[in-house]
Amino acid sequence: MDFTLDPRHEALRLSVRAFVAEHLLPIESDPATYNEYENIRLALRDELRVKARAAGLWAPQVSQERGGLGLSMVGQAVFYEEANRCVFGPCVFNSAAPDDGNMRLLEMTATEEQKARWLQPIIEGEVNSSFVMTEPHPGGGSDPGMTRTRAERYGDSWKIYGHKWFISGAAIAKHFILIARTDDNPDEKRRHLTAFLFHRDQPGWRIVRRIENMGPDEHGGVCELEFDGLEIPDSCRLMEVGDGLKVTQIRLGPARLTHCMRWLGVSKRAMEIAQEYVSRREGFGVRLADRESVGLALGEVAHEIQMGRLLVMHAAWKLDQGDRARKEVSSAKIHMADTLHKAIDTAIQLNGARGYSKDTMLEWMYRYARCARIVDGASEVHKMVLSRFYAKEGDDYWSWG
Repeated sequence: MDFTLDPRHEALRLSVRAFVAEHLLPIESDPATYNEYENIRLALRDELRVKARAAGLWAPQVSQERGGLGLSMVGQAVFYEEANRCVFGPCVFNSAAPDDGNMRLLEMTATEEQKARWLQPIIEGEVNSSFVMTEPHPGGGSDPGMTRTRAERYGDSWKIYGHKWFISGAAIAKHFILIARTDDNPDEKRRHLTAFLFHRDQPGWRIVRRIENMGPDEHGGVCELEFDGLEIPDSCRLMEVGDGLKVTQIRLGPARLTHCMRWLGVSKRAMEIAQEYVSRREGFGVRLADRESVGLALGEVAHEIQMGRLLVMHAAWKLDQGDRARKEVSSAKIHMADTLHKAIDTAIQLNGARGYSKDTMLEWMYRYARCARIVDGASEVHKMVLSRFYAKEGDDYWSWG
């Protein structure tokens, strides 16, 4: 097993790191950088996107033919980890959720006509997108089999009726991918959903509210939506009728892993902030860095981050081999959600009141990190997935195959 990065990936890693250091880290402490939702202003984001694209650091998950870098999942792991050394990195490099997962899905499954209309504008940075799946009780969440939003066929069109919520990016998105029920048979668990594409300006739906949360908010927040007869031409159906569950599986597996890649970058940044401070701060005549308790705390987090990197790389490698890597992605997701929180919490503790204040990015990162154990499947759901695999496979669960 050779973990040496190939020359292209190493060159990209260094380029991303240099770009982040030069263009992104310096603006984190400037209040003028932020919008009312504590994220980078979109106008400033777009200025920096021009620089990122000129530097050849654009859309790493998209094929070169369509204007991206065409990186494998392993290559994306290298890129994303460095990109999220700054909290603004992913959106500047056009590799932020939910757009990155939507681009990957559309490139894999859309027709050429659909790619030209729905995918290419996202790649170009002209529009943001959203994936519309989660519903309030008793609708679908981690269990898409509970989906209640329905699509009714009328000739060459479909009409959508239903209710969705916690839809990431919806407040600014223009292109939407919607999951709806097309089979009313309650016993049908595999072919009951279908995916559709629609534009923000189409009538028959509305944003009920932008849901306030701990924040800071991703661009477009998380929103509650209602559908009351949104009409979608059949030409804007993604894949075949009944393929909606397949669409969610194609999208969510890699998207969960790219979350983990980004969380590695945030975790390492928290360690940087902590290490810099304890190296110069003294108390009772001793540098904090020279106290055994501080060294143990930092060493434990470093240990957890390195385990996370190995889990992420293994899952990325499996995906590159054509495997769905469900076990590997779930393991990485569980571990990195916990590690992200632990790294930032430890850094805040070691920085004391400074860490709790807005003098560093740590309090921003801490609030951001709490959603990691919920987003794209709660940790408990992923543990349930692993339990089912173990019950089925026994000792083969740990096969090297």
